Amino acid sequence: MDWMEYTVLTTTEGSELISQVLMDAGSAGTMIEDKNDVALNQRPEGQWDIIDEAIAQRIGDDVKVTGYYEADEKLRDRLMFIRAELERLRGLDLGMDLGKLTILDHAVAEEDWTESWKKAFKPFRLGGHMVVKPSWEEYDAQPGDHIIEIDPGMAFGTGTHETTGMCVELVEKYVKPGDAVIDIGTGTGILAIAAAHMGAKQVLATDLDAVAVRVAKENVAVNGFAEVIEVRCGDLLEAVDADPADVVIANIIADVIIGLAAPVKPYVKDGGVFICSGIAVNRLEDVLAALADAGYAVLDTRVKGEWSAVACRK
Repeated sequence: MDWMEYTVLTTTEGSELISQVLMDAGSAGTMIEDKNDVALNQRPEGQWDIIDEAIAQRIGDDVKVTGYYEADEKLRDRLMFIRAELERLRGLDLGMDLGKLTILDHAVAEEDWTESWKKAFKPFRLGGHMVVKPSWEEYDAQPGDHIIEIDPGMAFGTGTHETTGMCVELVEKYVKPGDAVIDIGTGTGILAIAAAHMGAKQVLATDLDAVAVRVAKENVAVNGFAEVIEVRCGDLLEAVDADPADVVIANIIADVIIGLAAPVKPYVKDGGVFICSGIAVNRLEDVLAALADAGYAVLDTRVKGEWSAVACRK
């Protein structure tokens, strides 16, 4: 079976939305190529760079979001759906620049498939101590590094987005050895694995998407945390029946976090921390207001690009 890649040219702030459009069209996952990720993941001047600058030059100024589809009888309908959704988004006032929204296509033969998506995925740093790498890449770990090994394949985002980076920073700061952690909307499981690296004794990770749950379980096992992290399928809190946790993480979107602020409180220990990210900067004040109304005290607010993250105490 041959494959078709559909790539949409967008912006950093529009990449998550476009990724969802491509997944709704039937892609099992997406690859996001953003030169801003290269700049974000460089080490300080004078130290070895994790990501080669040549990658940024190859990516160019447009953020490229690529979905992957079997070249079968449904392909034409998938393309029509993508075009219709992009046209719909052009007509909405979303408060963000979505960029060109041009669609590029590229046919990939089955035998070339496994190599085509590997080219852009190199080791990169999240937070101060986490390094995400695929199994086929060598990485010379530095003192204090924690390696998270993930092979994305056709699954889900690999963690380069600003929201994930800020979440990892907050996980590194607030998750302590022996903590219980809940990760809502785990995706690939990167945040759950990061929490385990910080010494969490038990982590419950949930996601609504069954494919994400399967991928997260595989990643948890590969990274050696199958005894620490349990992954369940369910919508937000419906799969959570655990005792209150020391830290609850939700890297989702602003509207969901606003709606989650009060209902999640029974799952956070008194004095525990709620980490939330995926918040567009223009919605940050709305999220802070919802957290205040729910009785949280804000500990930490971070902003990178068009995105923000918050850590607050119950």
